[in-house]
Amino acid sequence: MKTGILAIFTCQGLTKEKYEQLRKEVVWETNQPRGGVFHAASFDQSGNAHVADVWESPETMGAFVEERLMPAMKKFNIQPPKVEVYPVHNVNAYKSISEHILK
Repeated sequence: MKTGILAIFTCQGLTKEKYEQLRKEVVWETNQPRGGVFHAASFDQSGNAHVADVWESPETMGAFVEERLMPAMKKFNIQPPKVEVYPVHNVNAYKSISEHILK
């Protein structure tokens, strides 16, 4: 990857159940977004989601957020996330990654 961005999404009140609603609505695993490279999600004990995405560019991330993610978030009355974006320096995916992918 020549360039890219790391986007950190913090979603207050986005529980695992609401995240699963988004997954089913947006279907990003089977209808992968153009420019998406990597996605990982986690939840803290307060019920907030923390997502790390790697994208080919800010433009490809912006298109996904605007065209697919935000309409689904509005549909389920989920507050927009706080987003921090940084240039990518290095990305690694190890062989064991397949063990952690939700099916």
